[in-house]
Amino acid sequence: MKKHHALQLYDYHVWANNKFFERLKELPKDIYDQEIQSVFLSIMETLVHTYTADTIWLGVMRENSREEIQTSIAQAQEKTKGKGLEEMENLFHELSEEYQNFLNHESDLDKEICYEHPQFGRLDTHLSELVQHVVNHGTYHRGNLTSMIRQQGYSSVLTDYVVYLYEISSTK
Repeated sequence: MKKHHALQLYDYHVWANNKFFERLKELPKDIYDQEIQSVFLSIMETLVHTYTADTIWLGVMRENSREEIQTSIAQAQEKTKGKGLEEMENLFHELSEEYQNFLNHESDLDKEICYEHPQFGRLDTHLSELVQHVVNHGTYHRGNLTSMIRQQGYSSVLTDYVVYLYEISSTK
């Protein structure tokens, strides 16, 4: 039986994040928190933002209250404060396990979700669309990371979705 597209997209998100962590560990340690003129001031800040956003959206998918989501934001900020690359990698890994546990036990990945955003208002959507948003958001910031790595004189890593598809099809 073929996997639901939302599950495959999330698997891609994890795969692409792992590719970036592998590449970052190959590079000199000082590029991690080196200030750069970019969307964020450093690779570290980009990873912290992505981790925090992924935390928020898991709460939304779980249909947590606004208070629970606010608490999770504060916890994510505390967890990531001053963390090195390997510690951030571990945090991403733990969060991906939470996502996978949630998604793999959700009986309806296309169920309707209503979210009230403090700035944008009410959104009636589907769980699978929120997964796609998390993946798109991650892809956007992996693009930022690629630029930041290249600005510091190094090559990045290929994380296109089609590269992922080729990789998983070659392992079947």
